[in-house]
Amino acid sequence: MTRSTLFAFVIAAVGWGTGGIATRAALTDGVGTWTLVTMRVVIAALLVAGLLLVRGVRRIDRQNLRVGVVMGVSNLLVPYIVFTLAYDNASAGFVGLFAALIPLVTAIYAHFMLPDEPLTRAKVIGLSVGFAGILVLLGFGDTGLGDAGDPMAAAALSIAGVVTIGYAGAYARRHAGTYDPTTVTGVQFTSGGLLMIPAMLAIEGLPTDVSNLGWSLIVYMAIAATFIPFMIFYVLLRTISATSVSLIGYLVPLVALVGGIVILGEQLETGIAVGGLLIFAGMILTDRAGRGVRRDSSLAGGESSVIIHRSSTDPQEPDATFVPED
Repeated sequence: MTRSTLFAFVIAAVGWGTGGIATRAALTDGVGTWTLVTMRVVIAALLVAGLLLVRGVRRIDRQNLRVGVVMGVSNLLVPYIVFTLAYDNASAGFVGLFAALIPLVTAIYAHFMLPDEPLTRAKVIGLSVGFAGILVLLGFGDTGLGDAGDPMAAAALSIAGVVTIGYAGAYARRHAGTYDPTTVTGVQFTSGGLLMIPAMLAIEGLPTDVSNLGWSLIVYMAIAATFIPFMIFYVLLRTISATSVSLIGYLVPLVALVGGIVILGEQLETGIAVGGLLIFAGMILTDRAGRGVRRDSSLAGGESSVIIHRSSTDPQEPDATFVPED
């Protein structure tokens, strides 16, 4: 990984990680869930629209439109809504830990959607360890908010967001090179915003009672936690694997956890600590396994790797086969 790529990873992770902290702060300040999500996306859409105008883009072709709309639903609409609702039931650190599952879920989708990113035995072990961390997290029942919150509701909502983001990462990588990152980002925000606005108006009405602090947090999230990270996300997907890009999830939980404790006074409870360690261990194992597969595939002739694929006799049971690398 080059220094510029690492720097981009850090910027995106800090943006998304502090976005969770800002979300918790905005909800505490009384900003409605739908107002928060919608205005954040609408402002980001306006920023991208301005950038496209400066670049002289006047027409969006069918491929950019198709990818942008799919990403608008799977990478924005669904995850933003469910994660924001999750923040109303648990701490930024608790919800942030679920972001660590994104590389694991992306690896599963990538196995079926991307021929050069197969699941291996080592990846399956990493996935198992990571999901064991979730079971520990739920078993302790900690939310990071003391006696407040609902860990089961927060977990269910967060997992729904992770599942859709994992698909989005593999989908965007599958179509990498066929779209312009800035254009797709604009279509994503615009399509997501257009779907959110009617829901916001129907459920919460016009955002006329948002405080100055609330608007400041919304603007911060629109720029630092939405516009900039998503631009980085799509640019990186054109040069490195979907699983590698999703490893931004390494840093997001750390930023959310530490920031939540320092800024919001949230608690580092036993379940969050133990479950978090297992989740991180799962990510490390999955990452190392992925690098091993990519290294093996780059060797000339004669090298093999153990690849798990669907059995021809039972489509539900994987079997391990030595597959020669071309």
